[in-house]
Amino acid sequence: MVKRKRFWKIVTYTLLIGYGLVTLYPFLWAVMASFKPYSEIIGGGLSLLPKAPTLENFSYIFTRDPLFPRWILNSFIIATSGTILNIIFNSMAGYALARLRFPGRKQMFLLILAVIMVPAQILLIPNYLIMKSIGILDTYNALILPGAINFGYIFMMRQFFVNFPKEVEEAAQMDGLSRTQTFFRIVFPMAQASIATQGVFVFLGLWNEFMKPLLYITSPEKYTLTLGLQSFQTQNATQWNYIMAASVVSIIPILILYIVLNKYFMKGVRIGGDK
Repeated sequence: MVKRKRFWKIVTYTLLIGYGLVTLYPFLWAVMASFKPYSEIIGGGLSLLPKAPTLENFSYIFTRDPLFPRWILNSFIIATSGTILNIIFNSMAGYALARLRFPGRKQMFLLILAVIMVPAQILLIPNYLIMKSIGILDTYNALILPGAINFGYIFMMRQFFVNFPKEVEEAAQMDGLSRTQTFFRIVFPMAQASIATQGVFVFLGLWNEFMKPLLYITSPEKYTLTLGLQSFQTQNATQWNYIMAASVVSIIPILILYIVLNKYFMKGVRIGGDK
């Protein structure tokens, strides 16, 4: 019996490792291709390591294409601003639904649950018409304001605050803190694991967003990085070395964010799973 379990355990791990290598290889090839000259890429072969590594591909996208650094800056501004707004508003809304008692609270919570089930694509055209009527198309606000809150993360934060110990808030109020002061000085800092989890996902979603910039942004100098990459790929249709370098640059901020917040992110995922 023990030998049989050990056998199937070995088989399972072998299959998982094999699957992991199969899915990881294309990513590693793209990263290594960003350091290869064009002639080596079109020469064929599936070798990972470049024979003549070069940084010319990265130099080209930053020096020969003047809009590429601007696209990175645009994405950073939009993703950072949107993440900050989401963290503040989603957390405040979740706390209000969990702790405050006001007329229509249950109905509002049910409405939020219903809206979560609505596909985001359905809202693209209504949002477009609204932003056109108020004159913010082709601006950063067109990408930041409609996504300043997220009903899914309001629900997540509400679930966290429902299980938050009331004794901590009562002690803070006995020390003379108001409800607002208690939230920002006591509750909010203690929710850093859930906030970090929310922040990573929101930043990732805003950074990788393609459809909204495609609909709402028309000026090339205001493109986000994802939209700019599509334009860059069109201009350099066969220059895979430049395309791979640009793609690698686009994932660096996500990797840095995950590495910095990894401890809180994993803790937040465990908390969410337990609840």
